[in-house]
Amino acid sequence: MTATINLVDIADSLQQADENTLLCYLEDLEAHFKKREPNVLAFVPQEERFERLRNEARALLAQYPYPDTRPPLFGVPVGVKDVFHVNGFVTHAGSKLPSDELHGQEADSVSRLKAAGALIIGKTVTTEFAYLAYGPTLNPHNPRHTPGGSSSGSAAAVGTGMCPLALGTQTIGSITRPAAFCGTVGYKPTYERVSRSGVIPLSPSVDHVGHFASDVAGAGLAAGVLLENWNLIHSDEPRPLPRLGIPEGPYLQHTSGEGMENFRTVCNRLADAGFDIQSVPVMPDFDDIHARHDLIVAAEAARVHSEWFANYGGMYRAKTVELIKRGAVISNADLEKALRGRDDLRNELAALMDANRIDLWVSPSATGAAPEGISSTGDPVMNLPWTHCGMPTLGLPSGISKNMLPLGVQLAARFYADEELFAWAAPIEQALQKQCLSV
Repeated sequence: MTATINLVDIADSLQQADENTLLCYLEDLEAHFKKREPNVLAFVPQEERFERLRNEARALLAQYPYPDTRPPLFGVPVGVKDVFHVNGFVTHAGSKLPSDELHGQEADSVSRLKAAGALIIGKTVTTEFAYLAYGPTLNPHNPRHTPGGSSSGSAAAVGTGMCPLALGTQTIGSITRPAAFCGTVGYKPTYERVSRSGVIPLSPSVDHVGHFASDVAGAGLAAGVLLENWNLIHSDEPRPLPRLGIPEGPYLQHTSGEGMENFRTVCNRLADAGFDIQSVPVMPDFDDIHARHDLIVAAEAARVHSEWFANYGGMYRAKTVELIKRGAVISNADLEKALRGRDDLRNELAALMDANRIDLWVSPSATGAAPEGISSTGDPVMNLPWTHCGMPTLGLPSGISKNMLPLGVQLAARFYADEELFAWAAPIEQALQKQCLSV
């Protein structure tokens, strides 16, 4: 069993594994990890990482000796962004604050993964408190370029095959954008379908817990573990292809020239594959939506960090300081007004979907390929409206830039239509696979 196999295949294989098979897998994974991690820096350093994993694997085998009793992620190594609390691990959240200030109960999402048999390979690097102050992680396709943020470590870990699944969070574009930059699938669920319990917040009203996998099937397998009331769609009859809407207007104009060229190529490829695609003018007030979301994030971050910042303000990095100071002067009335806009946007987009018989919105995952340098994590603007209104999204690899970096496309479904999103994403992924870049 190789270390880079996709999540569904590895989960299926480990269901039948004996001790020797599982330990051999971890040995192969360790060799792969030692080869890739020094050049990517996706993980928070940990002593004796794989010795711990081997001990946990033996305990798991003792708990589930019979294959037919094993849970769905039995033995699967999972990376966890370092804003999630995990029993036995220290939480730093990419910051210099004393870890004692940041401790908390284990995240519900992590407990669910453990109950499903997953092994926690380690904490993955995050930007400071999941905002913009970058961490050490490098893009696995070219170390001179950013891996994105704030879930940089999780995206790079999956993109290099150091784990087949990793948890992340998204407050603006922190799952979809790094997924695109690192060539993985990134899933942001409907707002609060995955519990935020045990996760250090940035902006609770727009924080989402999601994950990375190498393909749609793997992301769907993990979704079945993490989401409440998951009801995967099964049918013996072929499903009609979804009708796709292109969100034309000020929003789409933020895409770079190369990013737009790839996006139009993607749309043409999907049309050639039989998908019905319609351009729909949307969000003429996109600048107002952008400003509203920025206000929410700043105001809530200031409130979340008020006590920490008062005591440890000198330990925060400049970008986070600017956010907190900007948010501290925003009134509760202005925040409440901005929060009401989330439902308004969601309702407007749903009405347009009804009027145009659209099943999914399709748009670029980022403005273009990963920018050069790691001091900026890239612009999350293409992800902002879908995060703002809490609609579920899947980011898929869609092509390669001129300088050989991955490009991505994102699909957005109706509020709480996560299961439909996965069912419809599978044929879209198949149509785009020839454009995908493997590490």
